[in-house]
Amino acid sequence: MTGTPTTDEWGIDASWLDALDEEHEVAQATIDRLREIIGEPPADLEDRAPIVARPGDALEIDEAEVVCEDGEVRSVDGALPDDFPLGYHWLQTPEGYRRRLIVSPGRCWLPEDRRWGWAVQLYAVRSRDSWGIGDLADLRAVRRMAADQGAGFVLINPLHAVAPTGGQEASPYLPATRRFRNPLYLRVSEVPGADGVDLEEDAGRALSDGPLVDRDAIWARKREVLMRIFFAHGGGEAFARWREEQGQILQDWATWAAIVEEHGGDWHAWPEELRRPDGPGVSSYVERHGAVVAFHAWLQWALDLQFTAATGDMTVIQDLPIGFAGGGADAWAWQEVLASGVDVGAPPDAFNSQGQNWGSPPLIPWRLRDADYEPFIQSIRATMAGGGGLRIDHVMGLFRLWWVPSDGSAADGAYVRYPAEDLLDIVALESHRAKALVVGEDLGTVEEGVREAMAEHGILSYRLLWFEDDDPGEWPAEAMAAITTHDLPTVAGLWTGEDVEEQREHGTGTDEELERGRTSLLAHLPGLAEGATPEEAVQRAHQLLAKAPSLLLSATLDDAVGERRRPNMPGTTDRANWSLPLPVLVEDLPDHPLLRSVVRTLAGGVEGR
Repeated sequence: MTGTPTTDEWGIDASWLDALDEEHEVAQATIDRLREIIGEPPADLEDRAPIVARPGDALEIDEAEVVCEDGEVRSVDGALPDDFPLGYHWLQTPEGYRRRLIVSPGRCWLPEDRRWGWAVQLYAVRSRDSWGIGDLADLRAVRRMAADQGAGFVLINPLHAVAPTGGQEASPYLPATRRFRNPLYLRVSEVPGADGVDLEEDAGRALSDGPLVDRDAIWARKREVLMRIFFAHGGGEAFARWREEQGQILQDWATWAAIVEEHGGDWHAWPEELRRPDGPGVSSYVERHGAVVAFHAWLQWALDLQFTAATGDMTVIQDLPIGFAGGGADAWAWQEVLASGVDVGAPPDAFNSQGQNWGSPPLIPWRLRDADYEPFIQSIRATMAGGGGLRIDHVMGLFRLWWVPSDGSAADGAYVRYPAEDLLDIVALESHRAKALVVGEDLGTVEEGVREAMAEHGILSYRLLWFEDDDPGEWPAEAMAAITTHDLPTVAGLWTGEDVEEQREHGTGTDEELERGRTSLLAHLPGLAEGATPEEAVQRAHQLLAKAPSLLLSATLDDAVGERRRPNMPGTTDRANWSLPLPVLVEDLPDHPLLRSVVRTLAGGVEGR
């Protein structure tokens, strides 16, 4: 294996290793460009940047007073006492610096018992009462079904909000914010005050008649009815109290959403006086459009109520995307922390020879520290809230991210390092407080040391039948085991060859490449006769999965009903990605024969160990 890449003082790696451990040098022009984008931190950053520590840790500061979260003032000298409280405190040094002191347990909360559960693309899980898209009432129904079946968790796609306009972003992995939810997921009839308004339910249900999830039509209908409910009811004192408790964070989101309705979903194109949350025209805009701002805040209140009802007492693992849209609300709020002129992506690999550009601007590491890690903390906390579980998409991004200059291809990027130990300890603190388990999506090329650091911090690894060469019985215990993901073929699609046919239609590879890929994946599904049915292939895949000793066993509803199309096919722009409804309605899922077989298999696997 080639040696560890050299990292400069900007955090840029001069080279990178591919999946075959071959080293590639980064062009000097790329390094120069990224250095310019990152810039140099202020000379006193190290004197005022946050300190992330654990009880008993030695500190670089000899003597200081700490104002704890609860208002208690404690003195520390050289080290934190073993009984020092966990949390976010403020440390005052004799030199006059006020620094955030983040005290973490160092390990995430984990359940003691093994569990199996369902992975659900919520937008796809429609019922007879849905308005074109699976909603939080449908999540409640799935959760109740899962509980009746003996499942211990549900894993859902990101529910984060997008711009509230036409041209709705379909990908759950490119939200406008990672702190607030998408009102498309509201069950309109269950919003407070809905009983006093004509909901025109038939028109809403008719949105499910089409073959795809039509987000634009759904949002237009839901927004119109929700606005009527809001003006008729307004949420009363309960909403007013909740809104006040949320403070400026909610106000900024609601303000951004209101401005979007008039000026579009990218704040860069707004009138100059509105381009910053503290801009000279923002407060007067809020005064003139206070009702619309209140409406968008009210939507989040309604979402909070329905999400709480949907999750009940079951673990619902929520998904944290690696980034957010550059024109969105989080980018507007945190523009001083974001890198300009660069996107996050991935280097070339066996699945994509050109590399990938995911379209999200990265956070500049030193600026993230200078912001006391607040953007990261808020995103983790909000996505974890109320569900008891978190899946971190591309967890390797806590260690390094592939930065792609906007004037180059994804292959012209470089890795930039992040303060991984601090970020992992923050995740552990939030997990401890929320009693929420954490899964890190560590698929693909994973550099040495990442999985070891995850294990040290109690973050579960993610193991897939399609990717692992070892027998499932030998997979690690501290992991979530699954067969496939939203980006990979379903079992039925792979077995029948229909997934390859669809890839061929969309030009994602040559015939030889596609067949080679399919043959490689089929090698992970031994023990099937050549003429086996798709249902038998699904059953066999879950028999293999049930052998895994992993803490969590995850099965997709897509596989359990024999769906042949995957939710998303990377590298395609002319496919209805993230818009394919499940072919079985929620009410009919419990009686589906293949799904019932999957339940028996996974329940037996968990109970048998």
